[in-house]
Amino acid sequence: MRVIAGEARSVPLKALPGLEMRPTTDRIKETLFNILQNDVPGCTFLDLFAGSGQMGIEALSRGAQRAVFIEKDKKAIACIEANLQKTKLSGKADVLQKELPGGLSFLGKNTGAGNGFDLIFLDPPYAAALEAAVVEKIMERGLLAPYGKIIMEMPRARELADVFQDDALAQLGLRCSRTKCYKTNKHVFLEALD
Repeated sequence: MRVIAGEARSVPLKALPGLEMRPTTDRIKETLFNILQNDVPGCTFLDLFAGSGQMGIEALSRGAQRAVFIEKDKKAIACIEANLQKTKLSGKADVLQKELPGGLSFLGKNTGAGNGFDLIFLDPPYAAALEAAVVEKIMERGLLAPYGKIIMEMPRARELADVFQDDALAQLGLRCSRTKCYKTNKHVFLEALD
């Protein structure tokens, strides 16, 4: 696992061993950031269920202005902090040890992003099925910038209709703008309704 591009390019990142951590592969990470290449420079990035912090670190390396990392596991927090030190990106980051979705209650617009976050990435444990609860809390707290995007990593077999019943997504003021499928998982892109 390494930083793919930008100022910390090729720096190897530390990962936590164990089945609970599913680091996004470098290939999938590169595909995602190619999709987001015009959105990342100067953005504010929120990395939820951050694990090793590799997604937020990739964003910082590619020119994001600031990144906030939220993770509940103490060892993962230490891993994120070590990776930020290694990449020399600590000055642009805030690392918070919080359980989600409740931990988002501690985030306000004054934490890392004046008008909300431009990009919010969430990769919850697949079995927990927390996507809907986290997205609801993001919208309730006003954490998404007006033209921002939420990117959810999900198992490929899980349908968006299983996550958001009926018109729940529209009631939150969101629509699915894109889905990118991989072998076993996918990224679902949510944006504000026009």
